[in-house]
Amino acid sequence: MSWHWITRLPSGRRTKFLAIALWLAVASAVGPLAVKLADVVTDDAVAWLPRTAEATQAFERAEAAFPGSDRLVAVAVYARDTGLTGADRAKAEADRAAFARYAEGGEVPPAIASEDGRALLVSFPLAGDEDQQTEYTGEVRDQLANAPPAGLRTGLTGSAGATDDLFDAFGGMDITLVLVTAGVVALLLLVTYRSPVLWLVPLFCVGVASQVASAVVYLLAKYGGLTVDFQGQSVLTVLVFGVGVDYALLLIARYREELRRHRDRHEAMGVALRRSFPAILASAATVAIALLCLLAAELNSTRSLGPVGAVGIAAAFLVMTLLLPALLVLCGRWLFWPFVPRYSPDAVGHDVAEDHGVWARVAGFVGRRPRGVWIGTVVVLGLLSLGIGNLSVGLPSADTFTKEVGSVTGQRMIAAHFPEGSASPAEVTARAGAADAVAASLRGVDGVATVSDPRTSPDGRWVMFRAILDTEPDSTEAKQTVDRMRDAVHAVPGADALVGGQTAIDLDTDRASSRDERVVMPLILAVVLLILVVLLRALVAPLLLIGSVVLSYAAALGVAGLVLSAMGYTKLFSGVPLQTFLFLVALGVDYTIFLMTRAREEVGQLGHRRGVLHALTVTGGVITSAGLVLAATFSALGILPLVPSVQIGVIVAAGVLLDTFVVRSLLIPALAVHVGRKVWWPGRPAREPARTAPDPVLTRV
Repeated sequence: MSWHWITRLPSGRRTKFLAIALWLAVASAVGPLAVKLADVVTDDAVAWLPRTAEATQAFERAEAAFPGSDRLVAVAVYARDTGLTGADRAKAEADRAAFARYAEGGEVPPAIASEDGRALLVSFPLAGDEDQQTEYTGEVRDQLANAPPAGLRTGLTGSAGATDDLFDAFGGMDITLVLVTAGVVALLLLVTYRSPVLWLVPLFCVGVASQVASAVVYLLAKYGGLTVDFQGQSVLTVLVFGVGVDYALLLIARYREELRRHRDRHEAMGVALRRSFPAILASAATVAIALLCLLAAELNSTRSLGPVGAVGIAAAFLVMTLLLPALLVLCGRWLFWPFVPRYSPDAVGHDVAEDHGVWARVAGFVGRRPRGVWIGTVVVLGLLSLGIGNLSVGLPSADTFTKEVGSVTGQRMIAAHFPEGSASPAEVTARAGAADAVAASLRGVDGVATVSDPRTSPDGRWVMFRAILDTEPDSTEAKQTVDRMRDAVHAVPGADALVGGQTAIDLDTDRASSRDERVVMPLILAVVLLILVVLLRALVAPLLLIGSVVLSYAAALGVAGLVLSAMGYTKLFSGVPLQTFLFLVALGVDYTIFLMTRAREEVGQLGHRRGVLHALTVTGGVITSAGLVLAATFSALGILPLVPSVQIGVIVAAGVLLDTFVVRSLLIPALAVHVGRKVWWPGRPAREPARTAPDPVLTRV
């Protein structure tokens, strides 16, 4: 397939101006939409679940049958370890009177006292629309903190407190993440190019790509029903910056080579783009299609990450292949100052060691001992994977934040003085005619502490019970209790009962995640394998590559297990294993695609062994730089106050570094050299030509 029509557009003497004008117009148009992305981000846990989950069905029924049941609920807690005083109770009553202005219906139920006499609870739904409820939450928090008696501890929890903490933690964090990511990328580009100006061009382009991606995701969320959470928004940022800069590094490295071979910079860019475009396209297609495999997931937060990430990859690909080349050609050679690549008629045959000394030595090492190298790297990766034993799946909701927040403090206060499930009761809806039978079945369930009186819907068709469990809401025991509750109420004839609530949401989330891992992980591997078979026109090489990335993923989890253990975050959020598997398989193969497509190109001229080692030599520097950039951008997720984001950042960064420095640098080329021309089977590699002018570097290997 010919890419000439694409390469001519940004590299042409006149058409480069058209390309720049078109992208500037696009950037201007999408800017106002991109800044609105935060407006459609949701933190609603129910929105993440599949519609078939019982917790989702219970929520939708309650929302329809009991108007206002989806309102934020403020739970104010007052506690004193030595027992509440009269002044403490007076404070609670004064607050309760003040809370009436924020409560639905203007009334706040009486405070509930703990049996030990050391705590009070005041709980009420907030009035108003979403914006007003958010505003009222802040005012309730201020009132609660207003002049409490000395020694009285207060806290705001419930859905209102949790939502307020989440928005407070992420307030301005999207901008901070962009600035930190851009700063990291700028620093690495400065180190890579050692130019005071060159780094500005790819950084500007990746900024345009980020704007375009954010605008498209906003439109999909606003009008296409796409669910976007805080984590998805953050991943979009780091993915666009990381992958976009990777493409820029690959293209600029090839452009620098061609500037030495061509006097005219337009011709140099045309050749560079024509030769690097297939590899960049293959890389982008592989990652985007792998991301779209997430559409097979049941968990909405995981499924939505597929289109979000694919949009980011597509935006990065288009900008870096159509805008970046035009800007580079427009600026000219001086952009590389002080290391300006000069045209040299002898550049075609010069010794690659002059430009790739370190990687020439690495290639020499691999070429001398290919079998020992690949066996040694496999052993090392296997040993690193033993660190997986430090990790487990199942992050308690109280441990979601990287720091203690008010809602979590309030939950701990409730757990210390009330039945442990008081802060998050299970909600059971059933037909009104079966209310007594459902209540009796619930009271007979082991693990249920108390069952409230039924609340009847306005139309008289439905009733709702709140069941307090006797264990922590996010514990394994609580989830087992929810299962027993479901078995009990489902057995009541004609009740049509559903069990919802936060514990039920957590249970259904865990089950959806487990199902997604069993289904989506093999699908991702199959899709990536098929793409590699088509791209490399071989079967052996793709199988070796897939095996290497799976081993690399296990090693990355092992390394992350050691790091996260030191950080105290060893309990993984349920969606983290699948999401990190996707990133590391797709991005790990990404770098290998750069290497193997160049190897196939070189094999046709130098023969198999020399071609593979030459490809390693000339791509080593740029791929290593790309790996460092991508690892650094994902590490930027560590500034976010959510443990799942930190976990993803650590795992992906560890995996990318392993792929960059071990898998792609040692394992893959050593395997390719050791297996020989059979690595391209059933393809037929080009016949090795006579070595009339041997490469000085490769003659040593």
